[in-house]
Amino acid sequence: MTDDPDRHAMKMAKKKAARDKIMATKTDEKGLIIIHTGKGKGKSSAAFGMIFRCIAHEMPCAVVQFIKGGMSTGERDLILSKFSDACAFHTMGEGFTWETQDRERDTEMAQAAWEKAKALIRDETNRMVLLDEINIALRYDYLDVNEVVEFLVEEKPDMTHVVLTGRNAKDELIEIADLVTEMELVKHPFRSGVKAQIGVEF
Repeated sequence: MTDDPDRHAMKMAKKKAARDKIMATKTDEKGLIIIHTGKGKGKSSAAFGMIFRCIAHEMPCAVVQFIKGGMSTGERDLILSKFSDACAFHTMGEGFTWETQDRERDTEMAQAAWEKAKALIRDETNRMVLLDEINIALRYDYLDVNEVVEFLVEEKPDMTHVVLTGRNAKDELIEIADLVTEMELVKHPFRSGVKAQIGVEF
C-alpha cells in the first residue's frame, strides 16, 4: 500500500535530515587499502571499475597483474590502446599456477610483480594502484604476507588508494584494510557447462 504524498514527503524529509547529519561528520580523506575477495565473480571487474573512474577524473593510476598471463582482456586492451598515459599497466604473471606448473617460476614472477607494485605505490603521482590477483600469490606463499602488510602500513603514501583482489584474502591484510568486500557465489554458469565468455569474464 502506497503512502499518501504528504506523508511520504515528511518521511523522506526526516530521512534526509538524518542522513545530512551523519554526512556532516564524515570530513576525513585518506588513501584507502581496499580488498575484493570471496568465491563470487566480480572482484577484478569491480576494481577495474574504480580504475576507470580514476582515469575519468584524470587521476593517474596503475595496474599490476600478479597471475593473469598473456591472454587478451578487454580492460587491458582498452587501457593500453586509449589510456596508457593515465594508467600504467603491467602484466607480470604467466597464467594461473595450474597452467604453469612451475612453483619456482611462479614465485619469481610474483616477486618481480611485487617489486613493480612497490615502485608504483611509492610514486605519489599515482592516486590508485590495483594489485590484481595478489591474494592468489599470497595464498600460495609466493609472497610473504607480513612483508606486504608492513609495506602498506609503513610506506604507502597517505593519499594513495591500493586495491588488492583475489580469493582467500589473508587475515593479516583484512586487519589493516579500510574497505573489504567479499563476493558471494550464488550461481555461476560455469557449473552448467558454460565457458568464460568475452565481455563477461575478459
